Amino acid sequence: MSREYPAFPIPGVAAVTINKGKVLLVIRGKSPNLGKWGIPGGVVEVGETVEEAVVREVYEETNIVVKPIKLITIFDSIGRDSEGKVRIHYVLLEYLCEYVSGEVKAASDAPDAKWFALNEMDSINMMENTRKFVKQVIKQEGIE
Repeated sequence: MSREYPAFPIPGVAAVTINKGKVLLVIRGKSPNLGKWGIPGGVVEVGETVEEAVVREVYEETNIVVKPIKLITIFDSIGRDSEGKVRIHYVLLEYLCEYVSGEVKAASDAPDAKWFALNEMDSINMMENTRKFVKQVIKQEGIE
């Protein structure tokens, strides 16, 4: 199924992973928001659970093994073209994940990956809604 002008919404996952006061981020290698930092994630593949998809996507993008510990939120990402037709529609499941193992190394799915100190959040070139979301998760989960 095409990701543009899909016949059905596409399920996707993303992971907020915080370890020792740092959050795991990746540079977006594809549109939307190409070249900006964001949380690792991607599309659920046929035959895998959403939690398996979270683990796989984080590993593919960062070389880090995580364990999903909590579904934080589910939301729709819908984009329309100039004629009002639905160009993209993802149903995104956002997970809080626990670091398990690995050293950060950007993989084929992301040009760069890095742990950022939580107090660096305001100076990172990232989508504003992602910045707000990560800060909200940190606050609601009592992470410092």
